[in-house]
Amino acid sequence: MGLISRIFKVTAAGTVASVGVFFGATRNDVFEPMDANDPIFSSPFFRKFNPESNPTLHDLCVRRVPLDKINPSLLEKKGKLVEAFCAGIWGGMGYIPQRAYFANKYQGPETASHLWERKDLLSSSYEVGTLITDHFEVVEKTDEKIVVRCGASPRVRDVRPSDGLFEIGAVVKPEQGVAEFTLKSCFYQGLGKAEGAPMGPVMEWLHRQYTKLWMETAILKNCTR
Repeated sequence: MGLISRIFKVTAAGTVASVGVFFGATRNDVFEPMDANDPIFSSPFFRKFNPESNPTLHDLCVRRVPLDKINPSLLEKKGKLVEAFCAGIWGGMGYIPQRAYFANKYQGPETASHLWERKDLLSSSYEVGTLITDHFEVVEKTDEKIVVRCGASPRVRDVRPSDGLFEIGAVVKPEQGVAEFTLKSCFYQGLGKAEGAPMGPVMEWLHRQYTKLWMETAILKNCTR
C-alpha cells in the first residue's frame, strides 16, 4: 500500500493547487458507517478469497448529487449511471498516476487484453470479466453496482497475500431528488492468518483521501452536466 502514498502525493500536487483546495473540493465526499452486516462480507468473493476470515480495512464513501446536475442521458436507462461512474474512476484524472505506474511495470503481450488506454477505460461498460491495468477485475455487475477485485494481478486466480474488493455504486433516488454515488472498499490478507488489519492509521488516512479524489474526479468529469 506504499504505492497509495506515492500516488496521493503526486496526484495532490498535480491535480489540486493546495491541500486546502483539495479538502474544499472533496468536502461533500463523506465516509459513512459500514458494519459487519454489510453484504460485502457475505459475498462469495469475500468468503472464497479470505478463507481465514482475516481482519479487514473497510470503509464506505458517499457522494449525493442533485438529479438536475446529472447528465440526463445517464438517467434514460438503468445501469448507465453506474457504468459512467465506474468509467470515470478508471479513466479519470484521479487514476492517471496509478495507471502510469502499472503500465510501466506490467503492460505487455501478456496483458494486452486488459484496459490500459484512457479512451478504452472511458468507453467500457465494465462487464464481468473486464480486466483493468493488470490489477483489477470486474467480478460482479448489476444496474446499481460494479464490484471489482483488487490487490494483485488478476492473472493470480487463487487466494493472494494481499486482496480486496471495491464496490462502485450509483443509485437514483427520485424521492430525494438525488443520485447517490458510493465507493466501498474492503482490504484483507488472503493467504495465512493475519494478526491485524492490512493497513496502519497513516495508510488508512491516505487511502481515504485517494478514495475522495477518485469519487470527485469521476463524478464531476463523467456524470454531471
